[in-house]
Amino acid sequence: MTQEQILKELESLADSSGITVRYEKGDFEGGFCVLKAERLIVVNKKLAASKKASVLAQGVAEIGIENRYLKPAIREFIEEELARVERS
Repeated sequence: MTQEQILKELESLADSSGITVRYEKGDFEGGFCVLKAERLIVVNKKLAASKKASVLAQGVAEIGIENRYLKPAIREFIEEELARVERS
């Protein structure tokens, strides 16, 4: 799967989970937040596709993916991103 395909799958997963994904300009990478009861993942739109996918994977993981069906490649990508972040 390409980074663009992973990114689209993660956007779809966020949407089906009731999370709005917003791409904004700024001096940040992004992440999951709750703003006035709306669940959001905000992503810096100037990031490379691989970094955008990483931010989305981390944001989606915060709401829990254990009991959801995910394509194996997407589940593996999310788990690898979480493991990478924990090592940092």
